[in-house]
Amino acid sequence: MPVYRLLSHNLAFPPAERASSSPDGLLACGGDLRPERLLNAYRGGIFPWFNDDESIRWCSPDPRMVLWLEDFHVSRSMRRLLRREPFAITMNHAFKAVIEHCAALRWEGTWITPAMQAAYCRLHELGHAHSVEAWQGSALVGGLYGVALGRMFFGESMFSLADNASKLALEKLVRQLRAWGFAMIDCQQATAHMRSLGASEMPRAEFIKAITHLCSRPPPQRWGFDLP
Repeated sequence: MPVYRLLSHNLAFPPAERASSSPDGLLACGGDLRPERLLNAYRGGIFPWFNDDESIRWCSPDPRMVLWLEDFHVSRSMRRLLRREPFAITMNHAFKAVIEHCAALRWEGTWITPAMQAAYCRLHELGHAHSVEAWQGSALVGGLYGVALGRMFFGESMFSLADNASKLALEKLVRQLRAWGFAMIDCQQATAHMRSLGASEMPRAEFIKAITHLCSRPPPQRWGFDLP
């Protein structure tokens, strides 16, 4: 499959099914990270993934790792931990700090470059990107962030400075998304960690069909936890 070159004046993407068969599903290079282009990418099942020394790369892997919310696995040890309430879990209280922590933990070869951080902070300001934070007192010890369109959440990254902090942040997000009528979280690529939490792979064609429907649905009226 050819790798397409995006032009700055054209915000459209080629169809995701034209992506390469390589593990990362490379589809296109170039363009920019302005909000309109990023949102078009997510609606098409595409996301940016590149290092500081590379041009912007746009990918759409096949198969796609997703977490169906009904399949989220809460182990007995996690249930015991939840009863103890070791962390205060918040939403959208520290987006910039969460993305900075995610980048710091993956600095060697990270795809969360300074340009990516700035782009997603802008999406957050516009109400499209959201974070969940885990706190011990005033210390931020875990969290995650992603992009939401309609009733679809595209997970980007998570970090943990205390055992299970990001897992409990994800657990509360999953419960809230289910209450809002979301169906799944995009995990992009397969990892053993997400598989242990119930994530599974689905063909890209089925993923595109699912997100086309979910992204078209009306979003929640406000982003904030209304569950205990």
